Amino acid sequence: MTTVTSKEIAQFRSQLSEYPLALQALDLIEDCEGDLEDAAMTLAIRVGQQPECANSEWLDTLAKNWRAIICQQDFRPALQNSSIKEMMEHIKTMPVFPSILATPVLIYVIKQGIDNFCEPFDSVK
Repeated sequence: MTTVTSKEIAQFRSQLSEYPLALQALDLIEDCEGDLEDAAMTLAIRVGQQPECANSEWLDTLAKNWRAIICQQDFRPALQNSSIKEMMEHIKTMPVFPSILATPVLIYVIKQGIDNFCEPFDSVK
């Protein structure tokens, strides 16, 4: 289980105050007592996805599906500093990226460590 603290939620709220869907996601993460996987699964079901595996496996798989986008060099410095605003702006331009899920995915990646998360992607280049 990946847990987000109240302090972290408050920090993300201040970064993402211009993004209503991100704020909804943060509200749900808070309602789930910081359980990121549980919140992500609930959000996925709300947008019509039907995850068929355990919460933690599903969120990890979803994040890996977006690795090519998340691991772009332009966004890494911000993500390394736990800032997801730039990436959220980029994601808004991508219709295939379910925006409501972007917040939990990006927080998950930050919690895993952007360098660790992107390492398999980097080794392929």
